[in-house]
Amino acid sequence: MINNDSLVYFQERPFLHFLALCLSACTLFYFCRFYFARIVNSIVTRMPVIWTKILCSKTLTIISWLIPVLFVHISCKSLVGIPEWLEILIHRSTLVLLVILTISAITVSLGKFNEAYNGLEISKNRPIKGIIQIISLILYCLAFILIISIVLDKSPWFFLSGLGAATAILLLVFKDTILSLVAGIQITSNNLIKIGDWIEMPQFSADGDVIDIALHSVRVQNWDKTITVIPTHKFLENSFKNWRGMQEFGGRRIKRSIFIDQSSIRFLEENEIENFSNFRLLKDYINDKRTELKEYNAQFNNELIVNSRRLTNIGTFRAYLSHYLAQHPMVHPNMTQMVRQLAPTENGLPLEIYVFIKDIRWGFYEQAQADIFDHIISISSEFGLRIHQSPTGFDFRNFKT
Repeated sequence: MINNDSLVYFQERPFLHFLALCLSACTLFYFCRFYFARIVNSIVTRMPVIWTKILCSKTLTIISWLIPVLFVHISCKSLVGIPEWLEILIHRSTLVLLVILTISAITVSLGKFNEAYNGLEISKNRPIKGIIQIISLILYCLAFILIISIVLDKSPWFFLSGLGAATAILLLVFKDTILSLVAGIQITSNNLIKIGDWIEMPQFSADGDVIDIALHSVRVQNWDKTITVIPTHKFLENSFKNWRGMQEFGGRRIKRSIFIDQSSIRFLEENEIENFSNFRLLKDYINDKRTELKEYNAQFNNELIVNSRRLTNIGTFRAYLSHYLAQHPMVHPNMTQMVRQLAPTENGLPLEIYVFIKDIRWGFYEQAQADIFDHIISISSEFGLRIHQSPTGFDFRNFKT
């Protein structure tokens, strides 16, 4: 306990009083940095991961600075005999430091909270990085106003009241931030995109997985491993394709056509029908068609053959492909399966394959698609059909003028 003689001694020597205060603050910082932080850290390690993230070493370091600065700020009022300007300087400097350290501790904790949140499954559907950045931006703006008010010794309301006149300027300066904030809310609330989604946005040459959703931008890692950064508000201004539905339903679509040379389409002869009845995939189809056509044509025994119904090679080929795809191990059995004709073009008759592959992984999907079309192109000649392609040098090799 300090007696009157000690108080008089310090009053006569203010420099020593100030030095003692600084030494006390240094001692307190040493204790907080090397003892208090360790104690808190040992307690936090036994708590859930989210608290371990929030009260990380960086946060504890800031708090270790915060406590001694707060001690100096409170104790500076007890300094006696020092010049008034020095007391004001210490008072305002410590206040500024308190604001800076407090805001730093909060923003670091928010950042670490976001890291912990990203480890949860819900973060893929509801990312909060944009919200964290908005809160941090607001805190920095408030800190700036508080620091200016401390330095100029004015009330913070004095500066806040002047913001009304500067609203137009602020809207212009923070236009992109405001647009991004609104877009972020729309994206999150409507679940338009999330981390891990495969999106296509040709306007920005983006085709890949979403790896980050922030306040101002969304980062997409393209399939060639390049990174495309897209302003968040552009997702509301431009169209984009999200492949999440394919991933959730577990089937990746094949929608591809081969072009049949129309001059190769014809009716089947009886010996060809007999041959196709030996195809395992066509046996039931041929038998059913034979019965159906026989019953129909029996009504027109004495009429021209043009009035009867007959099997065609293209129709039999379509039936074969339908059965082939239905028993293919990579084709999804519970999704749409279709072999259909499209409108004829100058390149021939398009025969479109419309099915879904079970494995949505790109490499496996391409392998399955290639296997299917390898077989389709190779087997077409068995039905007397020719695949159309533009003439090449090989086609004219034996051409004589």
